[in-house]
Amino acid sequence: MENKVIIIAEAGVNHNGDIQNAIQLINVAKEAGADYVKFQTFKTENLVSKDAQKADYQKQNTGNDDSQFNMLKQLELSIEDHYTLINHCNKIGIKFFSTGFDLESITFLKSLNLGLWKIPSGEITNKPYLQKIGSYNEPTILSTGMSEMSEVEDAINVLLKSGLPKEKITVLHCTSDYPTENKDVNLLAMKSMKDKFGLKVGYSDHTLGNDVAIGAVCLGATILEKHFTLDKEMPGPDHKASLTPDELKSYISSIRNIEMALGSPEKKPTIKEMKTRNVARKSLHLNRNMKAGETLSIDDITIVRPGDGMSPMLLDEVVGKVMKRDLEIGSQISNEDLL
Repeated sequence: MENKVIIIAEAGVNHNGDIQNAIQLINVAKEAGADYVKFQTFKTENLVSKDAQKADYQKQNTGNDDSQFNMLKQLELSIEDHYTLINHCNKIGIKFFSTGFDLESITFLKSLNLGLWKIPSGEITNKPYLQKIGSYNEPTILSTGMSEMSEVEDAINVLLKSGLPKEKITVLHCTSDYPTENKDVNLLAMKSMKDKFGLKVGYSDHTLGNDVAIGAVCLGATILEKHFTLDKEMPGPDHKASLTPDELKSYISSIRNIEMALGSPEKKPTIKEMKTRNVARKSLHLNRNMKAGETLSIDDITIVRPGDGMSPMLLDEVVGKVMKRDLEIGSQISNEDLL
């Protein structure tokens, strides 16, 4: 399918620090039909201070007030884990991808030659981070949760000045709330960014259900990102706002169906419609017996099915024409019958 939406199944930290969970997540993403399975790469010491507090949704989902540092430390993937996961992705035929959250992790991911970057919403004001990714001159996805339009513009300008061509940037609309209520989605902002910056756009989806993602595709999203999990009841910050394996499969199926339905901007009948057209449309027929030499008046003509004769759009051109031959009532009128 040309220009199909790229679907990123966001495993994130839903492996809970267990490599076997991570491998299972890859299998789920592949079976559901995702294009990429994405994880998160970070060194906790480079990401948060020892006393950084959790976000409210993290406190609610983890059930304790432990520090963000202690929570994240348990969710790190080691260097060896990355190689294991990449090998498994290659084996089963799905693309591996990861978001780096600190400069050291970015350097490591660059060594993996993944060829694609995701800037998370929290790093949109991190100038050195943006400059480093921009300097790589590789396709880059910029997530914009929690951002004003001016901040999105500033981040794009940093990427451009760092050497990243405009055509390699995709801006993701995002609401950094887990889960996001529909009233807070503001999906038209995605279209506004597309119009303002002239860049490809996409949607990082934290809503429940499939409806908003379908709307995003209809508004021009070229990338969709969605969190998924093995089980919503697992301990951890992101499971409850993630899709189950069956939900992920349904989600991707819905996207592919609407993508197919969007089709082409060109308005034309389908092959099946062409077969129906002559049956459903009407054409010009005689309303009485006519002899050669008689002149057609409006009262001599009726418009009925089938539509495989002269179009009623030609009625004004036919009225006043002279019959070339005799025709019985009900006969279709054709140019060959007229002088």
